[in-house]
Amino acid sequence: MLRSRLLALLAGAGAVLAFAPFGLFPLAFASLALLAAQLGRAERAGDGFRLGFAWGFGAFAAGVSWLYVALNRYGGMPMPLAALAIALFCAYLALYPALAGAAFVRLRRAGLGAGGAAAAGLFAALWLLSEWLRGVLFTGFPWLAIGYTQTPPSPLAGFLPLLGVYGVGGLVAFVAGLLALADWRRLATAWRPAALVLVLLAVGGGLVGRAWTTPAGTPVAVALLQTNFEQSLKWDPDRFGEVLRTNLELARNEFLRADPPALVVLPETTLPTLLDRLPAGYLELLAGFAREAGGDLVLGVFRRDEAGRIYNAAISLGTAPAQHYAKQHLVPFGEYSPPLFGWFYRVVDIPMSDQSRGAPEQPPLALGGQQVALNICYEDLFGAELLRALPQATLLLNLSNLAWYGDSLAQPQHLQIARARALETGRPMLRATNTGMTAVVQPDGTVSAVLPEFERGALRARVQGYAGTTPYARWGDRLALALAVLVVLATVRRPRGLLTAWRRKTVE
Repeated sequence: MLRSRLLALLAGAGAVLAFAPFGLFPLAFASLALLAAQLGRAERAGDGFRLGFAWGFGAFAAGVSWLYVALNRYGGMPMPLAALAIALFCAYLALYPALAGAAFVRLRRAGLGAGGAAAAGLFAALWLLSEWLRGVLFTGFPWLAIGYTQTPPSPLAGFLPLLGVYGVGGLVAFVAGLLALADWRRLATAWRPAALVLVLLAVGGGLVGRAWTTPAGTPVAVALLQTNFEQSLKWDPDRFGEVLRTNLELARNEFLRADPPALVVLPETTLPTLLDRLPAGYLELLAGFAREAGGDLVLGVFRRDEAGRIYNAAISLGTAPAQHYAKQHLVPFGEYSPPLFGWFYRVVDIPMSDQSRGAPEQPPLALGGQQVALNICYEDLFGAELLRALPQATLLLNLSNLAWYGDSLAQPQHLQIARARALETGRPMLRATNTGMTAVVQPDGTVSAVLPEFERGALRARVQGYAGTTPYARWGDRLALALAVLVVLATVRRPRGLLTAWRRKTVE
């Protein structure tokens, strides 16, 4: 069994190669197929738990280890303690595939859906449900959901506007389950799983490029600014004046162009202080540049309300009436402390780490003739939450600062997440970031323009807004979850099946 767990661990780590920047999306099928094969030979639910845990720990340790950079390099946490914290976090995340593995072995060994296609369906449904739970429990952490690997050129990308990332993850698990659990030795039966796989890929490929939404309004000229401030220098009091000047010059240079854009965007928390602590006249100067050019400026700031609550926010300045947005989904341990974890902030030093949540229902910003739905950094991991702005929004705009994670996999992985959100909503996703990756993502998930990472600059583009509703925007995750639950119920063929499983467990 130790060999099986080691193989599952390596398969999980290898799954990271299916995500950006590597983009070897077929490895997602191979990785889960290796796990499913090991689970198919497991005798007890405990064995399934350990196999799923090994896969999950390998995947998360390889895929989100960049969190160590934030804790150690910028948070000041000692190296052994930071490594322990990341290991514990990866162990927590690994509990979700572990539970899926345990449930799969328990139900299959109870005689429920022992056949190849039925077993593959059970594996897929349990995998989908486990990833969804990981994305919602304790505020959720859906990073590395396996469906993200299937952005174009994968043929399964065609299902993203219908089923969302969790649903596509379920399809990946179903194909993997067929590869691992179907009987491929006999030609008389092997054609069935082969046909299922080919039909799924063919239907998905046929849906790729299908337009679920239509152009709305006239294209808007935008300039997305990448300030490229190293995280430790950004908060250095001796560099505060330089940070303010750089932001001012970048915005002014765009508005003074012969053909100024209608919308200029600076990244998340681009001004490292509270809005009410900025030098007198600074915001008025920025607003003046925008108004003179007939455009608008959006920038990330920390805003404090009348009750003293602090928000990670974005504001607009210029020809349109002043508008603002406050981040709704905060990062645990980075932007707020979960209950009983106040001690964490006695170990690390993270600026502006005591924040409040913005209201769940915030209207899009009316800018440049478009309705722009903002989300800040980590928020675009939660596809169902972004649907609140639809169908009113015609553009999606993400402001991010991933300088916390250095030169790591975080930047390309985050851009891949934006590609999935664009496909799910049928809207362009604009990204203005501090160190990368500043980009324009089209509704079909393609990246039409991107700035090099860790370089200061402006990404200029003309962007078309879109209106209408994709199936995913209409149903959210409910359709994929309902299908998963139905598959589990259909797999449990007889009412006495669950009782049988329970009795076997008590005997063991």
